[in-house]
Amino acid sequence: MSTKIIENIDSQQLSDALSERYLSYAVSTIVSRALPDVRDGLKPVHRRILYSMLRQKLSPAAAFRKCATVVGDVLGHYHPHGDSSVYDAMVRLAQDFSVRYPLIDGQGNFGNIDGDPQAAYRYTESKMTDAAMMIMEGLDEDSVDMMPNFDGTTVEPSVMPGAFPNLLANGGMGIAVGMATNIPTHNVAEVCDALNLVVDKPDATTAQIMKKMIGPDFPTGGILIDNFDTIVKNYETGRGAFRVRARWNVEELERGAQQAVITEIPYGIVKSKLVEQIAALIDAKKLPLVDDITDESTTDVRIVITPKSRNVPLDKMMAHLFAMTDLESRFNMNFNVIDSNGAPRVMGIGDVLREFIAHQKNVLRRRTAWRLGNIARRLEILGGLLIVYLNLDRVIEIIRTEDDAKAALVAEFKLTDVQVEAILNTRLRALRKLEEMEIRREDAALREEQEKLMALLASEELQNTQIKAWFADIKKTYDKKTTLGRRRTTWAEATEDIVVNADEFIEKEPLTIILSTMGWIRAAKGHLDLNALDLKFKEGDELQTAFHAMSTDKINLFTSKGKMFTLMARDLPSARGFGESVRMMADIGADENIVRAFVLDMSVRYLLVGRHGNGFIVMGDGCLAQTRTGKQVMNTDDKNPAIMCVPVTGDTIAMSGSNDKLLIFQTAEIPTMARGKGVILQKYNAERTYVLDVMFYNAADGFGWTTGRGTTKLDDVKPWTGKRASQGRTVPVGFPRSGKFGK
Repeated sequence: MSTKIIENIDSQQLSDALSERYLSYAVSTIVSRALPDVRDGLKPVHRRILYSMLRQKLSPAAAFRKCATVVGDVLGHYHPHGDSSVYDAMVRLAQDFSVRYPLIDGQGNFGNIDGDPQAAYRYTESKMTDAAMMIMEGLDEDSVDMMPNFDGTTVEPSVMPGAFPNLLANGGMGIAVGMATNIPTHNVAEVCDALNLVVDKPDATTAQIMKKMIGPDFPTGGILIDNFDTIVKNYETGRGAFRVRARWNVEELERGAQQAVITEIPYGIVKSKLVEQIAALIDAKKLPLVDDITDESTTDVRIVITPKSRNVPLDKMMAHLFAMTDLESRFNMNFNVIDSNGAPRVMGIGDVLREFIAHQKNVLRRRTAWRLGNIARRLEILGGLLIVYLNLDRVIEIIRTEDDAKAALVAEFKLTDVQVEAILNTRLRALRKLEEMEIRREDAALREEQEKLMALLASEELQNTQIKAWFADIKKTYDKKTTLGRRRTTWAEATEDIVVNADEFIEKEPLTIILSTMGWIRAAKGHLDLNALDLKFKEGDELQTAFHAMSTDKINLFTSKGKMFTLMARDLPSARGFGESVRMMADIGADENIVRAFVLDMSVRYLLVGRHGNGFIVMGDGCLAQTRTGKQVMNTDDKNPAIMCVPVTGDTIAMSGSNDKLLIFQTAEIPTMARGKGVILQKYNAERTYVLDVMFYNAADGFGWTTGRGTTKLDDVKPWTGKRASQGRTVPVGFPRSGKFGK
């Protein structure tokens, strides 16, 4: 017996299959996970959590219930994903430092602003807040579409109907495939004012809207320091950045001392990491105005920063901290949301408000239609009950005598099935004159309400009035005078930045800088006698140079590779030991020699000289290196390294070479450059000929050299005076054999 196997193989390119499946995944991630809906400001997981809690009757007046119960119900009925995704979303909705108006009232450990994690869901309890109830108001009045859950066993709302502007109130963040969202929180009272403005004036400009709603209102407070034009531009496009600073105040201490106390930090900054960041900068001596930082926070933020001394102005100290740390932070706004058509897009504030208002009008019309349907059914029943009272004896007779009382009543009084059922279900005790009067009053009241609701459906103006009334009620609940409604982030347009010169607050004391030939550097206190230094060095090491400096000075190192490295004198190790290798303090290569160490003077010009007679002048401020990797100033190679860095101190320069030639020419002939190889200063014919020494002097003072026997003056320098790039002439009689001009 043979078995015939039928195969149905679909041939498809792998790239096409991957593209199709990845696109489906990307759309699912964007629409069903990461981006909030512009109408209710909720992602699907948040919507499902709130709906589950509503089904479990966890209203603000109810008792707390274990979060595990909510997580289990959400997973079982609505959200077939991991439990951590549900619980993490629940926790965020309960954190008053993450959302401006918490939607969940949590009991237990829900984490804190220090970044500590929440307790497991078996330990924590929760219920909804009033804001959550507002978001779902009207849900049982056919105000939105219900859709089947993932397995078709129940239904869930496709969007929440409530008039609470949750998207702007609580913001949101998320990362999808190829796009992300980051929406700041706002003040509900201001949002309601902006909504009412747009209801009355749908074409309101962004500037008009932002006069009602002055930028973000973060749950952690802080100070917004952008100007109004920047705020308007950000909200016009839906994208932009805000600068938020910590709030601080001055506390007076004994004997005239002061300290700065930070009471609010920028949104999204973990307090413990912020304190660690500042402490690390203090240890690294990068905050010279700050002496210490102490975190004295309890439920409220209180970070104490102590200045280095009493003469440090706290505003300058804080300005330096804002520039160096996360005490000033940037919030990058991206209003990327799912619009009412289910498509993701970046929206400006005007479009966001108009979409929300359109949703509320649709909800209003659906709730009104639902109410009219209920009224019509009730009026139908009341009409049947009135027939009973008008023909009570006959109705009783039919019920008692007819086998099919329902059919007989329908035939005789022209009743509907609904009316007959209501009549047959009426109790005898209700057949009183009083009940008839109540029914007539109810009928009249319902007809009056019906008339008003029909007028509402027919009038755009009445709909606008009703929506504005909803917004007014929400504004009243979250008025700025209430604890929850008060604005926390204040707007203070930044003035001119304070220029901080940290050096002026550092104690100025004399130092003697000591550098060894092996590159070990140290700083001895005081200006020691450089000719009588009694120093110890490591075996095989010796003194290369020593010079005087102040603790506020910058020490520059010029290397054979043409690089400048800058160290702070105050950061150098003590002279009690051998010091520290400069290669540990700056990224100086093992193949680089330190040509010269000196106190950098920004106002002085320096001549850089290569081995084979090339060079140029560089400005002092061009020698400052901002990083430990140094600053490349002179271009060199292995055959022609940098060998000198000499301050320009005269109008004339004298150069001597190993070819026993002396050349004197005007300093003005040397070009000033920011970086390069330079020009020829003294020409050498042989490749192995090189520069021996360079000296600047003023022509009016005359030229000479110094040896151990004293100073020799040359009466006539004309034979050796020439143009730059000349060879010069043989050195004069009596010139030192070393070729050096001396000190």
